[in-house]
Amino acid sequence: MAPQHRSHLTRIAAVGFTLAGVVSLSACAGGGGEVNSEYGFVTAEQDPESTITVWVDAAREPIATAFQEEFPDVPISIETYDGNAGGSGSFQTKMALFDQSGEGWPDVVFSTQTNDASWAAKETNGVQAFAAPLNQGYFDTDFLDGFTDGALDPITVDGTVYGLRNDLAPVSLWYNETLLTEFGYDIPTTWEEYEALGEKLAAEHPGYILGSVGDSFVGTYVYYWGAQAPIFQLDGDTFSSNFEDEHSVAMTTMLDNMVANGTLITDSVFSATFVENYSDKIVAIPGPAWYAGAIFQNPDNVNADPGEFGVADPLYWEGEDQVTGNVGGGVWYASSHSTNLDAVKTFLEYVTASETAAALATGLPAYDSAASEWLAAQAESGFFVGDFEGAISTAAASIWSGWGFPNFSPETAYAEVVVPALSEGTPIADVTGDWQQKYLNEAQVNGYTVAQ
Repeated sequence: MAPQHRSHLTRIAAVGFTLAGVVSLSACAGGGGEVNSEYGFVTAEQDPESTITVWVDAAREPIATAFQEEFPDVPISIETYDGNAGGSGSFQTKMALFDQSGEGWPDVVFSTQTNDASWAAKETNGVQAFAAPLNQGYFDTDFLDGFTDGALDPITVDGTVYGLRNDLAPVSLWYNETLLTEFGYDIPTTWEEYEALGEKLAAEHPGYILGSVGDSFVGTYVYYWGAQAPIFQLDGDTFSSNFEDEHSVAMTTMLDNMVANGTLITDSVFSATFVENYSDKIVAIPGPAWYAGAIFQNPDNVNADPGEFGVADPLYWEGEDQVTGNVGGGVWYASSHSTNLDAVKTFLEYVTASETAAALATGLPAYDSAASEWLAAQAESGFFVGDFEGAISTAAASIWSGWGFPNFSPETAYAEVVVPALSEGTPIADVTGDWQQKYLNEAQVNGYTVAQ
């Protein structure tokens, strides 16, 4: 499948979303039961003095707090939760409880997952969808046009935008300039060169690593998505998972080989053992843009020295499309049940597009102007060697479009099947059947047609 060759700083010429044919929605608690012609959905009775409740994960708490300080006249209550991390399903589960009671919904929710629109955009048991449509009059077209080309695609359902992307998380290759120079190695550019470097590193410098497969987001989004492995695809309402495709087999084989020779470890990159044992032994590691702040500049993780690490273009199969994977890129949702939509709008514009949002971002913002500011700041800081801006921009424009966004996460099955196998020394190839079956079972339970 061809890569998405689009500059991440190219503005969309037109949103292209259909504004006509708005479907009538069920009344929500406190609403009048009729579609608001201004916004395209049933709105609750509005009260500009009502407090908006905002749910964030720990990483987004600083930007929410900054808003609270900068807009003291906007009543806001900030609550932290797990951010739906790892495909926990906590976001959907909690909203279902509020749907049953007919009250209690938060006004804004941040989720680390990009697939929540698959359920949040749908009416449930007579209760209108939690996520408010955003491109039918609620937000100006000019504001929505400011998002990076393609950033809103995963949260667009039948032409309607149901969330605002917080950040982009394209996968690039992070490398240790100091160690590569010391060992006399070149930066790999393909998966084949990466595996070959693993063999050389294992033989000449045992104990040094090229990454980890101990996190469910790494195994799925970094390696299999980046390899164009069609293990998690959605075509309309039909889900498919193919572990026998040549790309899937090649990636499984590569991972098993590198785990066996010790250049891929099974510790989580956020674990104490990873920090203690491998912070100074990372020769290279494929990972998302947010590794910049979450891993390398984090005092509680690798805490690298300036000039030690750089970032290169994504790895790809030799002779094939130069594409890459994507690890999340969180989403902000506005509640269709909110009684203070004006305050919600002000908050969402601030956390996605303001200068403060760019300054506090640990990864590449999804809003073009904020992205430009963040990239420039990273490049000017001199912390990373090489062409930081160019490499991240290349990755952002090269995300493989073949990955699916159904109403469940690929991380759950990896965590339940693959991680335990790896901890027991079992090759991934030995459990791909169980891994695939887990996906097919989840798809069926969630109402998808399963392609055999």
